[in-house]
Formats: sequence, structure tokens, C-alpha cells
Amino acid sequence: MGNSYEDECRRSLAEEQAKSLVGTNDWEHVDRERVHHDWDVLYREITAFLDGGSLPGDQQIQELVRRHFDIVCRFYTPSRKAYVGMSLFCAEDEAMRAFHDSYHPGLVEFLGAAIKVFAEQGAGSPPSAGAEASA
Repeated sequence: MGNSYEDECRRSLAEEQAKSLVGTNDWEHVDRERVHHDWDVLYREITAFLDGGSLPGDQQIQELVRRHFDIVCRFYTPSRKAYVGMSLFCAEDEAMRAFHDSYHPGLVEFLGAAIKVFAEQGAGSPPSAGAEASA
């Protein structure tokens, strides 16, 4: 996956999120408190596997990424590329990196790699070529 692929992923994320935000009045339907609680529980579970030597492609990690994807889908259903774009955003945005680093200093990279495996396997979202960001 080169820079052009990553640029496509960033662009997909921006376009799909913008469309969803407009269509849902800034995601007013989302119970943000519940989302943050669920992510907290999930990130603690991932951290335990990360400390235990698990790899991003391991089945148990992919099951956790499936749960992550399901939480993301409470906002909107991203295409594969947008989902990878989200992992890039988490790694590149200072506040998001700090948030994830508060769980584990390697969480951003590990989660990003696991999300890429998830997307490459075609799990979760529809192919990005025909994906519509749903509300």
C-alpha cells in the first residue's frame, strides 16, 4: 500500500464523513457516551492482546476489529478505504494519537495494521468503489 492508496483512503474518509455529517445533523443520532464507553472497553481488551504478543492479523484481533468497525457504524458505514483512512487519521492527528497512546504507546500502529488487514480481507464494509456512506 503506497502513498497514493493512503491518499485515496484519506480522501474517502473526508468525503464520506462530510456526507454523513450533513445527512445526520452532525451525527445527532449517536449516543456518544455509550460509544466512548464501548471504545474504552474495547481498547483495554486490544491492549491486553497487544501486550500478550498478538499480531494484527490474528483471528482474535480481527474479531476485536470487527467490534471496532461495528462501533464506527453507529455513526455511518464507511467504505473499506474510509475505514483505513480513519486509522491513518488516528495516527496523524495529534489529539487522536494522544488518546490512543493513553491506552498503550503502540495502540495506534497496531490498530491501524489490524484495520488494514480487516479491510483487505473485505470484512465489514462494502467495496469502496460502490460504497455509499449511510446515515
